[in-house]
Amino acid sequence: MRIPVTTYRLQLNQRFTFGDAAGVVGYLHDLGITDLYASPVSAARAGSIHGYDVVDHERLNPELGGEEAFARLSDALRARQMAVLLDIVPNHMCIASDKNRRWLDVLENGPSSLDARFFDIDWRPPKAELQGRVLLPVLGDQFGRVLETHIQAGYQDGAFFLSYYETRVPMTPRSWLHVLEPALGSQRGRFGDEHPMVLELESIVRAIGHLPSRTESAPAKVRERRHEREIIQRRLASLMAYSAETRGAVEDSLRVINGEKGQPHTFDRLEKVVAEQAYRPSDWRVAAHEINYRRFFDINDLAAIRVEDPVVFAAVHALPLRLAREGIVTGFRIDHVDGLYDPEKYLQDLQHGFRETTGQESCFVVVEKILAPDEKLPPEWPVAGTTGYEFLGLVSSVLVDPSAGPHLRDLAARLGGPDSFADEAYASKKLVLHTAMSAELAVLARRLDRISEQHRYTRDFTLTSLREVLTEVIASFPVYRTYIRPGDTIVGERDRRPIEMAIRLGKRRNPVMNESLFDFVRSVLMLEEPDGLTEAQRAERREFVLRMQQLTGPVMAKGLEDTAFYRYFPLAALNEVGGDPDAFGYPIEEFHRRNAERARTFPHGLSASATHDTKRGEDTRARLIVLSEMPEAWADAVDRWRALNRPHRGDGGGFEAPDGVEELLLYQTLVGACPPGGVGSEPGFPARVREYLHKALLEAKVHTSWVNHNEPYEAAVARFVDAVLDPRRSPDFLDDLQAFVTRVAEPGYWTSLAQVLLKVASPGIPDFYQGTELWDFSLVDPDNRRPVDYETRRRLLAELNVEAERDLPALAARLMAEPRDGRLKLLVTTRALSLRRAHARLFAEGDYQPLTVTGSRAAHVVAFARTHENEAVIAVTGRHFVRLGGRPTGETWADTKLQLPANLAHFRFSEALTARPLNGRIGSPIHALPVAEVLAHLPVAMISARR
Repeated sequence: MRIPVTTYRLQLNQRFTFGDAAGVVGYLHDLGITDLYASPVSAARAGSIHGYDVVDHERLNPELGGEEAFARLSDALRARQMAVLLDIVPNHMCIASDKNRRWLDVLENGPSSLDARFFDIDWRPPKAELQGRVLLPVLGDQFGRVLETHIQAGYQDGAFFLSYYETRVPMTPRSWLHVLEPALGSQRGRFGDEHPMVLELESIVRAIGHLPSRTESAPAKVRERRHEREIIQRRLASLMAYSAETRGAVEDSLRVINGEKGQPHTFDRLEKVVAEQAYRPSDWRVAAHEINYRRFFDINDLAAIRVEDPVVFAAVHALPLRLAREGIVTGFRIDHVDGLYDPEKYLQDLQHGFRETTGQESCFVVVEKILAPDEKLPPEWPVAGTTGYEFLGLVSSVLVDPSAGPHLRDLAARLGGPDSFADEAYASKKLVLHTAMSAELAVLARRLDRISEQHRYTRDFTLTSLREVLTEVIASFPVYRTYIRPGDTIVGERDRRPIEMAIRLGKRRNPVMNESLFDFVRSVLMLEEPDGLTEAQRAERREFVLRMQQLTGPVMAKGLEDTAFYRYFPLAALNEVGGDPDAFGYPIEEFHRRNAERARTFPHGLSASATHDTKRGEDTRARLIVLSEMPEAWADAVDRWRALNRPHRGDGGGFEAPDGVEELLLYQTLVGACPPGGVGSEPGFPARVREYLHKALLEAKVHTSWVNHNEPYEAAVARFVDAVLDPRRSPDFLDDLQAFVTRVAEPGYWTSLAQVLLKVASPGIPDFYQGTELWDFSLVDPDNRRPVDYETRRRLLAELNVEAERDLPALAARLMAEPRDGRLKLLVTTRALSLRRAHARLFAEGDYQPLTVTGSRAAHVVAFARTHENEAVIAVTGRHFVRLGGRPTGETWADTKLQLPANLAHFRFSEALTARPLNGRIGSPIHALPVAEVLAHLPVAMISARR
């Protein structure tokens, strides 16, 4: 199994294709990268900027350049012994595209579609009108209004369709008769019964009438329906191409069906046509309550697929496994593993498929998995680890000053923020269950209702009460999901703990709710069964547990990451995926404990500091971490700025806009993301901030939301942002803001370097998000998906390499004196990665050893050693730089020393980032290194040690 030394994430799209990626391979290799970590490459929705809206898993995305361009990228990587870690999407497909042939076949043929097995559709929902049909929530208004204005029947290439703006969906063949029978009658009247055109059209109409029903599921009938339908389409296309008269008759029939605006009764026939389809078009808002296909989270355009089905699995993985067989793809990143029916079985199937395809024993796999605090990745999973969100949170926490917690919480509360993040997360998850995911909750509640009927002790529970108790349990769930498997008969301790906690919290929060409801849910989740159940009843209970596991994860993600994170932010740097906004800092000892555990359990998981899903760029976050060292000064600044900007607040439909919490978020955003040259140095910065705050308002769901826009409020907030960033209207504020940013900028730079150093040296594989080798002051997507200027980065790296050859310590000192252009971060990154690549085995297999620091500045230093056989690398970084005062180099560190354990005492040391020997005595043991010498030129160091 190839284990990457370091990975670099590229966001591939039509603006950055396979060809563009091939063009930067040489630069990435020079930077120190060994593996390209590619976003999904399967065919996606037209214009996709990320690739997760897959429409065809089985072919390369033509917008990225297709097979030929991918081959060129592969050749460029092979020439440098590099490989690809490929992101694959086994959870869902994009259905808002006419390129998704599988979904279109389902829409045309309903349950009889050969592709119906691909999608998780409930063909027998409670609503009678949806029996055998799929809800299609694509309309912008009520169906009746849209029918008379924007739905039209049409014809193309031998088949009929319905259209709504750019959305085009097929008509089931039986419904073609609404068009063809009137056309046939018209043709008969003009040409008689025996005319060849009439006879052919009559034969086509008769063939359509004999097609098996779209509700047929017998394989033979399904195959017959598909085969005969294709023949009918070819015949109709030929007739329409040959006969202008037939074509005219069909067009006349369509005009009649499509009605006349202003005359409602003329749309009755069109309504009948729609009623016969295997889908029911509806207002998109209906999805929250009546959707009968499982979605990716609450996104209507992304339909969940049943990858647990072997046929579906084979289709989804045909392309990734082919690329693995060709040798360029050597590992996979699995998107949203918690959404899968049985994650462990899926991962086993993937490893088996890799072995069968390549002949190799195993494959490097990492999973996108959000671990709650103290949650562990299941050790039995055949994976190298996660994509590294928990590591991101660990690094942020060791760099935050924990003493600031009470001050920053008080400031947020004073401005109207929630008192408790835990309570806000609970409330946000309930909100998601009552709104965006109400339909999924209803399905689960109906399953539980049927289960309650199995025994006399539970049969009196009502559907309403069961829905309420499920809401409470899911909202109280402390982790994203449990991992009970289809064949399990008992629940292991790992899964028992979160279930027990959710039940306990649910009871405590609802003292008036009947406790027996919670006990019933607990018994089902714990696989505890009453006597006398049939095998079918037991299976029904198991299926409930498995389905609930697929719901708790999306609810947690939408409630926590996409709601509560936008409501509670005493320190926005902590509001990251996998993080805890209320956990103000870890002691150094806890950082070491978790790192050591990582080295023992999953030493090859990714170590990320930024991803395409992070809420802020890594250097935006680092600058905000600095606020934890100066909470009083920060609170004073916020108060000044609120006073200065009071005249710009406006009426947002009866509410003052923005409110205090939103204004606090704005000021944190401005401090964190302000360009190094100031607000005015980047023309697009005000627009970026305005768009970010608009998204934040919608995610918070307090004054407005994605579902119900409060346009007056949104407009008032946008005007506020424009006003405070206008130098003519807010000169005093902008001057004060710039002065404050100047004060935190340099400590923010040093904190960013600490982040890089810890990522490269800690157990795990350092992962770099595109462009972050220079300062990255981006915000949440789509801001963090902006194009990267690789020409500048290539030029700067080449220049640094030339200067480093002449005098590396002097170069480091110059860059420390003027860090704004990002070359300092680039230098630390490439030097650290070069060392890691040179000592690949040490970092892959080496031990993790915390080091003791003594002296007056000891609390400001994090240090550890990675050791393997006769070599070692010691990582040292400063932290909490504001309180150090001045630049954190040389004598700043006073009497602080790095104590060396006995196993390192006889090593010889050199500082690799600046190529300097350290304490170069030979013979006598070295028990300590002065931090002033180690950090003489930079606030971080990587010490190479050999016997």
